[in-house]
Amino acid sequence: MLKFIVRYWLPIAILATAIAWLPYVVGQQVLRQSANDPQIQMAQDIAAKLEAGQQIQQVVPAEKVDIAKSLAPYIIIFDANGHPVASSAQLNGQTPTIPSGVFDDVRQTGEDRITWQPQPDVRSAIIVTQFRGPAPGFVLVGRSLREVEQRENGIMLLSLLVWPMLLVTTLLATMLFFKVTS
Repeated sequence: MLKFIVRYWLPIAILATAIAWLPYVVGQQVLRQSANDPQIQMAQDIAAKLEAGQQIQQVVPAEKVDIAKSLAPYIIIFDANGHPVASSAQLNGQTPTIPSGVFDDVRQTGEDRITWQPQPDVRSAIIVTQFRGPAPGFVLVGRSLREVEQRENGIMLLSLLVWPMLLVTTLLATMLFFKVTS
């Protein structure tokens, strides 16, 4: 029986595993990448407004967003040295900051799109872009990944349910096929 499983069913089981998990991988990537879309548009628009001379107070909402609780997008404007100048984001009552290496990357590439986890229970999709002008700096726009990650977990759960069913079904079908043909 072991020889049968290794020789005939194992290659089918590998294929069944790929079939069960491919939708999760594709779905997770589509969900995560599309989680950036609103922030990309907002960051680029805000940077263009600041480059055109609009005041920071006009582009950063006065209403504060608690990034640990809210799903709302938030904005942080940093000066050219990476120090916060204005923010609609709050975490534990303060404006959160990002690692200085992000600014170094943005100086070289113009934009960075990352998953940011300022504390263990807070994850955001953020876009950081640079703006030029008389007072250059950086625009960060982010929003929570909580809903996206719940959807990813749902897809993973489906894959976890389908995978063993595919393995059992292919094993039984392989055994039936070889019993019938032998």
